[in-house]
Amino acid sequence: MESNGNNRGGLLSAGGVLSIMVGILQVIGGLLLVVNIFFPDWSMYLQYLGPGILFMPFVRDVFWLVLVYGMFEGFVLVLFAVCVGVLGIVAIVGGISAIRRNVFGLSLAGAICALPSGILGILAVIFIALGKREFDGVRV
Repeated sequence: MESNGNNRGGLLSAGGVLSIMVGILQVIGGLLLVVNIFFPDWSMYLQYLGPGILFMPFVRDVFWLVLVYGMFEGFVLVLFAVCVGVLGIVAIVGGISAIRRNVFGLSLAGAICALPSGILGILAVIFIALGKREFDGVRV
């Protein structure tokens, strides 16, 4: 892999950016899910926002579960939404850590938290794992 002169390749930057992107989408998905649970009539306006708003398949499916099963199951879905949001926050923090090249464990944990999104999370894990040598203070 080519270097940009200061012994840094692009794997960690790519992995960090992917992790941050997925984390932002997870946080937005968790917030949309919570809003949909407490304001179920709001979900009918999602069709006007375009298909890109329902970015993750499992979040899209959960939207319809809320409409079908009602508020008792909504409590479980709120817990699910909070978990998705927490995973997103950890993915964002891990992505920032990967870009700054501070803590390898936190960067890898953030990428692992991005895994539920699918291929972008898998790529983030691969890029950060391959860029382990670029971290400060890591002996390989």
